[in-house]
Parts: sequence; C-alpha cells; structure tokens
Amino acid sequence: MTAVAERKADVVQFFLSDPQGWKAPKPHPHGEAIAADPVEVFIHSPYLINVASLNNRIRIPSRKNVTQHADGAAAIGAKGLIVHGGHIGATDDVEAGLENWRKLFEREQEKGGFKVPILIENTAGGENAMTRDLEVIARLWDKVGEFGAGFCLDTCHAFAAGWDLATAVEKVMAITGRIDLVHLNNSRDEFGSTRDRHANVIEGEGTIDPEVLVGVARAAGAPVVVETPPDGQAADIAYLREKLG
Repeated sequence: MTAVAERKADVVQFFLSDPQGWKAPKPHPHGEAIAADPVEVFIHSPYLINVASLNNRIRIPSRKNVTQHADGAAAIGAKGLIVHGGHIGATDDVEAGLENWRKLFEREQEKGGFKVPILIENTAGGENAMTRDLEVIARLWDKVGEFGAGFCLDTCHAFAAGWDLATAVEKVMAITGRIDLVHLNNSRDEFGSTRDRHANVIEGEGTIDPEVLVGVARAAGAPVVVETPPDGQAADIAYLREKLG
C-alpha cells in the first residue's frame, strides 16, 4: 500500500491475481491489514473473464473465476468486484449473452449469493458488447438488477463509446438506480473512437475537458479511482481532491 500512502489516496483498486490469467487468487499476504485500513478497496477481476460468451470454454471458467475473485475480495474487506460486461460473437444473439449474465447471478444465488457486490463496468468498443451501448445495458439490467448487481462507470470507455458525459450519470442512474464506483479516466483518443486508451485527468494527452470529468464524479457521488498513467497520477488525485472537496 506504499503507492496509496504516497498519493494520499482514499480509495484503491487492484488485482488479486494475474489480470491476463485464469488462476484463482491466493490468500493475500497483507489481507488482515488491508481489511483493517480505512482506505476503501475495490478488486478488479481478470480481463479474460467473459460471462456473456456463448463459448463454453470461455463462459464456464469465467463464472468460476468471478466467484473465486468475489470470495478473495470479501476476505480482504473489499467493497466490490469489478467485472467487464463482456461480449458475444459476431453472429450470436445478444439476448443469449444477456441471459448468460442472468445465469451467473441465478447460480450464485442458489448458493447464498456473492460475498461482495459485483460491479459491472461499461466498455469502450467491440461488436456485440454487453455494456458499450446504454440500450443494451438497460436490457442487461432487466436480467440482473433484481440480484443487486452494481455498476462501475468508466469515463474513458463512455467517451470512446460515444456517450455524452454531461448526461451519462443521469442516464445510467435511470437504468441501474446506482453507480457504485467511477473510473475517472481521460481518453487519448477522440469522442466515439471505440478505443480504450487512458490518459491523465490533467497535464497529459487527454481529449476530455478535466472539468467535464469533475462534473461526472460530482454527479455520481460515488468513490473514484483513477486508472491513469503513473507519472501524472498523483497530480490527478490532488486535482480531483481540490475540485471535489
């Protein structure tokens, strides 16, 4: 947690295992200390997870991995587990992908439910993505909202997907009723690019007005994590702390 102290962060996010692998997380060596620390902790699941997939060799280990990481997150007192919305194949039916998300929650509900909230994150691009377009997110929430699914709003992803950030929070809240975490990232690429390339909130290559990002954070009223380049991250946090109070 050295970097957290250096940046005077109030919220931290990290992985419990290789973000590009399928391995279950091992008990964290500093788990008790993390759980006792007042800093809020969120865990990000591995990038390979794709709950929506119609491919059994992807979907089945994805479901297992979500449960494993939710258990690991709970063991260190994390507030939630962030999971990307995933996608299906070009010729697959979107409804089938959405139904696979529902099955994830249904199966876990039979065992008592997830030990931490599952926070579904919007994504920047990709054909047949589950959380790129607000219309599909609305259809997803019809499937999973009743199970207490949470939402993680990523500003770079939203901007790249063509969302108007001035109204993004309002529109998401109308669909989900909640925003549990904000990934407040600037974008290196232009509006609607569908490219997921993060930039620093300030003093970087960002194409989003920092004041617009502040407006998103203020409207969401949720914990904020910056997934920005390390060299400017401390300045990003200081700027947001000053602006948001």
